[in-house]
Amino acid sequence: MNRRAIVVLTGVSALALFSGATVFHQNEQAKRARAIAASRTEALVRDHSPIIGPASASVTIVEFFDPSCEACRAFYPPLKQILALFPNEARLVIRYAAFHEGSDQAVKILEAARLQGKFEPVLAALLEFQPEWADHDKPDLEKAWARAKDAGLDIERGKRDAARPEFQTTLEKDAVDVKALEVTRTPTFFVNGQPLTEFGPRPLYEMVKREVEKAPK
Repeated sequence: MNRRAIVVLTGVSALALFSGATVFHQNEQAKRARAIAASRTEALVRDHSPIIGPASASVTIVEFFDPSCEACRAFYPPLKQILALFPNEARLVIRYAAFHEGSDQAVKILEAARLQGKFEPVLAALLEFQPEWADHDKPDLEKAWARAKDAGLDIERGKRDAARPEFQTTLEKDAVDVKALEVTRTPTFFVNGQPLTEFGPRPLYEMVKREVEKAPK
């Protein structure tokens, strides 16, 4: 065997070992996520959380969400499509994971919108125009308020409501559950209590579809 062949085979062997170790690590992470979710089911859904979809839905999607998160923004259109595909069978529960600078204030805009029955249009507006206001180093929340106003929010009332202590309590309660469930990135999804361990819109759709098909008719 010549020197070049030895080098190539050595590289292939190393790659195979690395790939195997990566798969093993991912499997271990998935097992741990499932075990944590199973042992802390009460941390997934809280009475104070926003819900989109019917209360009677057989499938509950929980999203740990940061309004400043680019990946949350990217997931929003396919997530809406999934809910549209299963309008009676699936609901979305939003939990706040305000990891970025200014995200806590953006959450308070959303909560103020919820009091006015404007949660979904304001959520859509904040995500659509996220690049405009959600600079991670220097967020411009006045621009977020302006977009919320364009979506129908009474911002004078909204800014008064944003100071409500219960909004800060919601953030604090969600932060406790984020820690308990070891959520480290957004979006993080759970479907009927099980974590989505393969990240992406397609795996999320397939997981929801499986749970819909399992539900009694």
